[in-house]
Amino acid sequence: MSSFKRRTTTKQAPTPVGARISPGATSSFITSTGIPSLDDILGGGLPLSCSMLTLAPDAHSAYGELVQKYFVAQGLACGQKVCIVDEGVDGFLSECMWTPGAASNPVPAPAADDEDEAKASGEDAKIKIAWRYEQMKQFQTTVPAQNQSSEDYCRVFDLTCRIPEDILKSAKSSGQLMSAPVQSEEDSRPGSSVLSALEKILAEHDQREGPSVPVRICVPCLGSAEWGDFTQQDICYFLLWMRNLLRRHPTACASISLPPHLCADSWGGPGWVQKLGWLVDASITLAAFTADPSLTAMFPSHHGMVHIHSLPAPTTLLSPSDKFSTLRGLSSSGENNLAFKCMRKRMVFETLHLDLEGGVGDRRTTPSSSASALNEAATSVHAAGLRPGDIAAAASGGAGAAIVVELEQVKTTVPQAGQSDKLETETPPATVKKLKAKKKVGFVSDRPDLYDF
Repeated sequence: MSSFKRRTTTKQAPTPVGARISPGATSSFITSTGIPSLDDILGGGLPLSCSMLTLAPDAHSAYGELVQKYFVAQGLACGQKVCIVDEGVDGFLSECMWTPGAASNPVPAPAADDEDEAKASGEDAKIKIAWRYEQMKQFQTTVPAQNQSSEDYCRVFDLTCRIPEDILKSAKSSGQLMSAPVQSEEDSRPGSSVLSALEKILAEHDQREGPSVPVRICVPCLGSAEWGDFTQQDICYFLLWMRNLLRRHPTACASISLPPHLCADSWGGPGWVQKLGWLVDASITLAAFTADPSLTAMFPSHHGMVHIHSLPAPTTLLSPSDKFSTLRGLSSSGENNLAFKCMRKRMVFETLHLDLEGGVGDRRTTPSSSASALNEAATSVHAAGLRPGDIAAAASGGAGAAIVVELEQVKTTVPQAGQSDKLETETPPATVKKLKAKKKVGFVSDRPDLYDF
């Protein structure tokens, strides 16, 4: 009997609308979050049947809610079904961004890009150091935003544009846009009615549409005042049940965010953020610089740091992000520091690097103001007879910290009564040994000049 067999092509499942085959596993599909750089961090996109949690602990910003709006806008633009779990659905949708230059968009797209976007894209920019460097590639800190308006996977959104009313009305009438109530009077446990409603919506969708159209579930603010008295156990129960629900429906995915006061260990106890990363497939924290003015002065072109707690790996042991992510850089050298910035038109995730001169953009030719202030404060302290520890307060006005180098002194020995004759013959030692004054180094935290000598 012959051992040769005819090769037959295996039938692969059709690709769902607005999805791609995962680069890490051909048996799973991924969909875009609406932000190309965030898709790169996740390994190409958010896999279907997975959940993503976005934490934004800063109470004075809404970066976590902005990521949810990108998620909803991308779902509506590529033809997927979207289900929003929130009380103010209409207000949330009215603030969502849209693609510039759309035919049904009443707001005209701006003609010229702003300076920040021009610097981020780096188009038509040449290195003006020497002629031999003009042919070199420009250093890129983020994934270039290509014009993918004709492609359904990832659209190019503009923060200055809003979703037109006619698109929202047509999406609601056709069943593409759905909503679920936050709480009900029959809730035996906070959030149980939401999970029951989502399970019913996904079951009806599988019977009607099948696996051809994915479903996006968006929870903009889980555990807020609208949800009632939510405890730590209730949040953990909701996230774990949501993860199990998505596993039973492989064409659905979810994006969840928490209020700012629930995104820190101060509310849930030590290890709270790490515990949340175990209950979802992907978890990131957008730590804004608004709470620390020194970080704002140190990194003026960014708005916060990006901390990765967990990454999706539904069918593999190793996350595809470790191999296919360009921004993380694990495949080349080592993991990069990541930051984000919100410009006038778009939100960008990029690698974080110090500027020239250790954080100083322009080369200094004269002493900085902090160094001269430290020298003046030191002379006034010695003239007034103050303690050496007061130099820090005199130099920085009490706001920053300073390091003072004191002069070492040699203690004098007092001759005793029995040693008077012996000391007369010997040469008397010097009372004070004068040492060369060391250079004073001041570190001021509220200025961008980190190292002032």
